[in-house]
Amino acid sequence: MAKVKGDIVVDIERCKGCEVCIAACPVNAIEMSKKVNSKGYHYMEKVNDNCTGCTNCAIVCPDGVITVYRVKI
Repeated sequence: MAKVKGDIVVDIERCKGCEVCIAACPVNAIEMSKKVNSKGYHYMEKVNDNCTGCTNCAIVCPDGVITVYRVKI
């Protein structure tokens, strides 16, 4: 079976920093940024290459700001 690697794209201007996605990530691939968006919220960002493309973060995001891409390796 082919392995899958994931990549995350976040609409940082719409992210409110609720951190629900961080709790849902089984591989700790995301965390809150130290920077803030134009609304003053800290937003989530990918911090390593552990992402498996499971889509847990995108599924639980209440504002739908996360898109997950999967690539077979």
